[in-house]
Amino acid sequence: MSSEKGEDKGIITKALDTMAGIFFPIVPALTGAGMLKAVMAIAVALGWLSSKSSTYQFINYIGDTAFYFLPILLADSAAKKFKCNEYAAMAIGGVLLHPTFTTMVANAKKAGEGLQLLGLPVSLVSYGSSVVPIILAVWFMSYVERLADKIIPGTIKLFGVPLLTLMIVAPVTLIAIGPLGNILGVGLGAGVTFLNAYASWLVPLLVSALTPLMVMTGMHYGLIPIGINMLATTGYDTVAGPGMMVSNIAQGGASLAVAIRAKNKDVKQLAGSVWITAVLGITEPAMYGISLRFKKPLYAAMIGGGAAGLFIGVMGVGRYAQVAPGLLALPSFIGQDGFANVIYAAIGCAIAFIVSFIASFMLGIDEPEQDTKGSGDKAEVVIDVASSGVIYAPIKGRTVDLKEVSDPVFADGIMGQGVAIIPEEGAVYAPVDGVVSALFDTKHAIGITGDDGVEILIHIGIVIMTDGQAEK
Repeated sequence: MSSEKGEDKGIITKALDTMAGIFFPIVPALTGAGMLKAVMAIAVALGWLSSKSSTYQFINYIGDTAFYFLPILLADSAAKKFKCNEYAAMAIGGVLLHPTFTTMVANAKKAGEGLQLLGLPVSLVSYGSSVVPIILAVWFMSYVERLADKIIPGTIKLFGVPLLTLMIVAPVTLIAIGPLGNILGVGLGAGVTFLNAYASWLVPLLVSALTPLMVMTGMHYGLIPIGINMLATTGYDTVAGPGMMVSNIAQGGASLAVAIRAKNKDVKQLAGSVWITAVLGITEPAMYGISLRFKKPLYAAMIGGGAAGLFIGVMGVGRYAQVAPGLLALPSFIGQDGFANVIYAAIGCAIAFIVSFIASFMLGIDEPEQDTKGSGDKAEVVIDVASSGVIYAPIKGRTVDLKEVSDPVFADGIMGQGVAIIPEEGAVYAPVDGVVSALFDTKHAIGITGDDGVEILIHIGIVIMTDGQAEK
């Protein structure tokens, strides 16, 4: 029985890792386009720009481009994840968006007729801004390409493999995979719409309250496709963006309370830094350094996030652009209908911060033990550390200064002192004698508490720039 659970767990983790690998690379394109749309919405709302002007039309289509050509962007990242040729995959994405095909679909709809390919019906579907069809198509293509590579002689592989792949994948995508993916995408959107219609408060409440736990297990990766799919199909995300935004801000409020209440100098200093990054959308320092370490701030953040999630759910708050879920994301909540939505979003952020701050302050924290030496008003505080003063490297490899890593959370020392290692093998060992105090399902972060009280975080998977080249 336990083995079956472990297998299911592995499948879920693998699926989430695949989703993360497909969607994360395209986030910058969507973020830039989304913020451009948000700026334009502000300009229209303030009367600086007319929605009927040619300037508006230019900026509007520029902001829409990344979303309309989403199948091509996803084709590239999906091909890298499924280990097939990304240029052939992008060609399949182009097949779905080709002007001839879109015109044929539009004319067929207008005339009330159907389309056929090889004697088989082709669904009258427009794939602009679609998400699921191209992912399924590239997944299918990865198997076709590998099969073609095996059966085609080496002398003609250069053109034979892509030719056979395109001849098989393109028709199958238009006839079967594309329509199936469209049904799944529409079904996903319909499910969210149904929940929003009959229990609009439920999904934001659950997302806001449980985001810290989902981050710990990697389940938050499953929210990204849902949010992007809603933006692509409806232009309005009420699930991923709003819920994760108030959850992140709640972690900031909980950490600030720790900074004010804590007596331990190191804890106070760490909490005083990470609450700022949390409200800006970077919660890893607060998560690893405060919430998971002391537990009670985690509970407070979930309480504050849940309260804010309930409010934004009842008020129907949604974002109009894909941006990092933090305080700076508020402009993405401005639409052409006015400022009501962004005002409710700001109130939700305030609720998250205030409620989590109060809950964290009341719950307090179990601070690490410390010794005091001296007497009177000038007592000296000595933090308990490993008596040996030696922490061994957890993995064999080449050490690099922590400032060289691409993640500013670690490079700036927000998580404390440390070192980066470019590994030479795949085995990670305990650097000190102690117990594993935190272990995530994704295995990318491991917390260890040494027998002497030293606390260590081993974080796996950070890009290091050496001589202009990225190493991981």
